Amino acid sequence: MFEEMDKDFILHSYGRNYVNFTHGAGAKVWDDQDNEYIDFTSGIGVVSVGHANERVSNAICDQAKKIIHISNLYLIEPQAKLAKSLVEKSGYDMRCFFANSGAEANEGAIKIARKYGEVDGEPKRYKVITLKHSFHGRTISTLKATGQEKMHNYFGPFPDGFVYADDIDHIASLIDDHTVCVMIELVQGEGGVEPQDKAKVQQLAKMLKERDILLAIDEVQTGIYRTGELFAANLYEIEPDIITVAKGLGNGVPIGVVMTTLKDIFSPGDHGSTFGGNYLVTRAAFEVLEILDGYKNSGGLDASLFYFEKRLHEFVEKYPDIIEKAVGLGLMRGLRIKSAALLSALVENAFNEKLLVLKAGRNTLRFLPPLTISREETDEGFARLEKAFAATKAS
Repeated sequence: MFEEMDKDFILHSYGRNYVNFTHGAGAKVWDDQDNEYIDFTSGIGVVSVGHANERVSNAICDQAKKIIHISNLYLIEPQAKLAKSLVEKSGYDMRCFFANSGAEANEGAIKIARKYGEVDGEPKRYKVITLKHSFHGRTISTLKATGQEKMHNYFGPFPDGFVYADDIDHIASLIDDHTVCVMIELVQGEGGVEPQDKAKVQQLAKMLKERDILLAIDEVQTGIYRTGELFAANLYEIEPDIITVAKGLGNGVPIGVVMTTLKDIFSPGDHGSTFGGNYLVTRAAFEVLEILDGYKNSGGLDASLFYFEKRLHEFVEKYPDIIEKAVGLGLMRGLRIKSAALLSALVENAFNEKLLVLKAGRNTLRFLPPLTISREETDEGFARLEKAFAATKAS
């Protein structure tokens, strides 16, 4: 019934698998036939503290009974608390703007850069350099900022001012008098779970600082401990001018954040959001941040990262005829598969074994489990992945 309803009334912008999940717990979800699945996707890096997390659920319910929304024309207590926590835990001297998604956060970053580049109201510097294979969102501006040419079909004309570098080494040669910002992911998610070289990123950050060009780090997927630290920028030991955050901060409640060292860049009316940072989402996100901060400080997060990586490398050694290499950082991981056909078969066979996994660019089997995944859930997931690999190899 619901499948037909979906097909009749929802725009067909997703290649859906018509399973109907009804509830979850931790890294497990159940469908309407009571089949149990292990979730190695966490809703594409969103459900960072697990499905139906009791602390987050209680915070949402408690806030919903009081006040959900009033607008950003007034003080919002949990928003202020969340901003303070993000800034202090990051170690960066920044201020925050709250939006509803990663794409909106990146739109905010672009607007900050463009305003920074203005002189006496004229856009003296406006160009933003991004990387090929990057992904920055699906609004018109962030789609154009995305360096994957296939993403640009159908939706032009696009706004001007976006330039694509082949890699980190190529960026310097593209800088001209109109360049105001470089925006990169430190681990490309949709681009194939590809980490950037740390030394090269540090050299880039130094060069941009010397040339008064902003460095914006898109942490929509890497942020909120996904790579093992609060931000991948912390791991890379750099000091960006702008950081964008979303996905794992809300555990499923829609939220996006732009953080910037340009603390007075916006004046009232320059930017805004009706829903961004309201009571409900910031109360939930504050709880998520507290949970993960405690988990990191206890050593639990690092243990989970190490164990998951160890299990992945077992597959690299066992299936050299299917896997080229393991890629990624923290619990943002991938296996580079030797062909698109093998990758598609693996995803399908994993689903048949009740394991949820993802595809990413460059023939990558992508893993984004909840950060709080237990060892028992990890082992069960890899047992099912083993069956998927065996079925793929046999076919």
